[in-house]
This record gives sequence, C-alpha cells and structure tokens, in this order.
Amino acid sequence: MSIVVQDLVKFYGKHKALDSISFTAEKGKILGFLGPNGAGKSTTMKIITGYLPSNSGKILVSGVNIEEDSLKARSLIGYLPENNPLYPDMYIQEFLGFIAEIYKVKNKNNSAQRVMEETGLMGMRNKKIGQLSKGYKQRVGLAQALIGNPEILILDEPTSGLDPNQLNEIRQLILSLGKEKTVLLSTHIMQEVQFLCDQVVILNKGKIVANDSVSSIMKDFSSRIEYLVEFNLEIDLDEIKRLENVLDVKLVGKSGDSFTYSILSSQEEEIREKLFDFAVKKNRILLGLKKTDTDLTEIFQSLTQS
Repeated sequence: MSIVVQDLVKFYGKHKALDSISFTAEKGKILGFLGPNGAGKSTTMKIITGYLPSNSGKILVSGVNIEEDSLKARSLIGYLPENNPLYPDMYIQEFLGFIAEIYKVKNKNNSAQRVMEETGLMGMRNKKIGQLSKGYKQRVGLAQALIGNPEILILDEPTSGLDPNQLNEIRQLILSLGKEKTVLLSTHIMQEVQFLCDQVVILNKGKIVANDSVSSIMKDFSSRIEYLVEFNLEIDLDEIKRLENVLDVKLVGKSGDSFTYSILSSQEEEIREKLFDFAVKKNRILLGLKKTDTDLTEIFQSLTQS
C-alpha cells in the first residue's frame, strides 16, 4: 500500500505545471503535500487519482500502474477533492448509500453507518446535505472518501471550514487512519502538518524543493539561527557580516533612535558574545537581543518565496 510517483511531467499548453517530480508515500505514514497556490499540488493529486492524464512519468498505486489499469488503481483510492462535490438535495445517509452502490460496496448500509460514525455524522444522517454548514459538508466529503474502505487516502484541504472542536475530531480521525492506510494530505495550515505528518513534500513552481521527514526539515533549518538585535544607533551592515558565523544581516525596523536588525547565524554559542563586543567597540548601546524560533511556516516561506 503505497503511492510511487516517478518523473511526473504535466503541461497545460506551453506551461509546464509539473517538472519531473518524484516521491513516495508509504503505508502507515501521513505525507504532507505542500506548496503555494499554483505550485502543482492539485494537478498532481488529480493525476494520481486518474482525473487527469500526465504527459510523461509513472504512477504506481499499491503496485498498480494508473495508466495501465486505471479502474483497478482508482478502486484502491479514497479522494476528497478541494471543492468537495456533493448533491445538496440528497440526505446524508441516502448520499452515502448511493456512493456505496457506485463503488459496489457489499453491505452498503453497514458501510454508510460505519463512515458516519467515524466522521461524527450519525446525529445528522437524516438531514439534507444542502442544509449543512461548511464544516459538516466537509465531513460528508471525508465520509464518501472512506466508504469503500480504501487502502490509500488523498485529502485536499480536509479541515477547511471546521470549527476548533470539529478540527480536533477530524485530525484525530486522520491520525488513526494514517496508522493503517497511506495518506496524502494537502493543506495550507502548517501547524496541522507538524501535528499530523510524518513526511513532507514541498512543491514550488512545479518542482520539489523539499522531501523529507518533518523532524529532518526542522533540524536542517534550525542550524540557521535568527536574532533580532536592537541598537541605539545605525550600524554598518558589512561590519556585522564580517563577524564569524554571521550569514546575513538586514535592517527590519526603525523607531526614533532605535534600529532593529535581523542577523542570521550559523551557530548559537558564540554570536551573542560577539554582538556585545561589537556594540562596545562601536560605542553602541545594545537595547535588545532576542533569538527567534524557526517554525514550519518560516521554512515554507523561505523555500517558496522568490
């Protein structure tokens, strides 16, 4: 039970939406699939699920080639697309039974009840979908993705529109599903990625710019330490850059006689003492010195912003 993407290329006219991307999503792990709008995330998911053809490359879904046996591959996938197409005039239980028939699920009523219980819809089962809030419509979309008990789940913004209580419930459900299934999760919520995901793939302009475990990505970037340093007078940026272990310096704030600089360092141990010595030698008063914590949002921005 895995998704293997090899050298995937997709053109829209002359625009190359995907540029030879490769990655693997494994059973028992949740893969966070990230990128800014237009990076190629939705295109990739549509190709994996058989909604779109690729121009070249190979996709294996639990060992099944999506192009050679599309029907078999799609039968192994549960897909919640970003726009979550539903039938507003159908009742929840009726809709899930209908989806179970399309998937040729045995004991469709039992399957519908199972996914309603998993997604917290039992109390709403006799309501029309059109009467539901956005959060409950999202639950219905997740339920239909689960109806065939698929080996692989592809979820595009699954927690969109949920209130904090619903958010926690759905996150716990995704975590439990991730223990038994292969889950590919696309989201813009970085805290969600840190909470849920074992692996992260970040796309930018159709190319993969990061592919590793969350802990490894955080560790790689934690070696670059940022300090916000406040002086009473302006300083020469080049003089600071010449200090050992300083990678970059820029002015980020000015208020009256106060100048705040962002200083990137490669090591934590020595830079603070050097900054104190620098202030003394240059007759500057060090008004503030604060180390900032790097989080996944900052890493994402540094990898995807031009």
